[in-house]
Amino acid sequence: MKVGILSLGVYIPRYRIKAYSIAKVWGKLQDGAAGQFEIEEKSVACWDEDSMTMALEACRDCFARLRSAGIKEDVLKKGIRRVFFGSESPVYAVNPTSTIIAEFLGMEENYLAYDTQFACRAGTGALISGLDFVRKNQGYVLITASDKAQSSPQDVLEYSAGSGAVALIAGTGKDFLFEVEDCYSISSDTPDFWRTEGARYPSHFGRFTGAPAYFRHVVSAGKTIMKKNNISPSEFEFLVLHMPNLKFPLRAAKMLGFTKKQIEPSLLVRQIGNCYSASALLGLASVLEKAKGGERILLVSYGSGAGSDAFILKVGRRVKKLRPKISDLLKRRKEISYTKYLRFTHQL
Repeated sequence: MKVGILSLGVYIPRYRIKAYSIAKVWGKLQDGAAGQFEIEEKSVACWDEDSMTMALEACRDCFARLRSAGIKEDVLKKGIRRVFFGSESPVYAVNPTSTIIAEFLGMEENYLAYDTQFACRAGTGALISGLDFVRKNQGYVLITASDKAQSSPQDVLEYSAGSGAVALIAGTGKDFLFEVEDCYSISSDTPDFWRTEGARYPSHFGRFTGAPAYFRHVVSAGKTIMKKNNISPSEFEFLVLHMPNLKFPLRAAKMLGFTKKQIEPSLLVRQIGNCYSASALLGLASVLEKAKGGERILLVSYGSGAGSDAFILKVGRRVKKLRPKISDLLKRRKEISYTKYLRFTHQL
């Protein structure tokens, strides 16, 4: 039985702040603290936006893709039996976001809903759970990944922590946006990044997030799934990795045996920063806007704590009708000052 994604929707807030603007405020232009501006700017959610509202916007875009392809939205909604929401910046400490999304979408009540957490891996972890359900029950699953990323003022994360959301509908059939041919996961207790109860901002171990955390899990998951399926890097048209910055995915791509040409189309981190649980999936959306039917994509997410999910994806023949239009959201931008940025993030 073939399983895959019928539609993928995206949302990126229109507001942007330049890395230069942040560095200028803190007097960091001379010492290179802005990471030499490898991230040019990042997306910033408005003061009245949060992970739930952004996820809902991504869901609306997801269903709009279906309508444009001539698929009946109401029929599909009745077949959705699971609703998952993955995030590390949930609106409530105790109260599900998944049920709020389903209510706003007008879904019937005969579905299972829950929220998932695993740092930036929360969305792809929920996707694996959804795919398992689809294989066994042949229903539909709605998966959302959304974050209004947090960062302490003057911390290095302030240059990269962005905002964005992705929504996917998984199911069975013959016509997909893309088919999921295989998936593989790796996990370990590697606490490189965390936020304790009551803490407003996350903490991290700096360079410890590299070799023992990000590279260990991303490279291992990617190599293992390729070996398991007897497929080489040259057989993939695109590579998509989690993007905490620009250096990490480029280095990991080289370690996996991929070229810069294969990963370059996914590198939205320059324009929107690290959107946490939505990061890798937004990179996938960027690739799908350019991909052709039959091409293969290797997707590897990463979440601190730590773990990675790897997927071998095959682009479907309906990609022309269903492909997301992330380029439109990238063009729809408005630059803001650091003062307004503080207001939007409720720090002022």
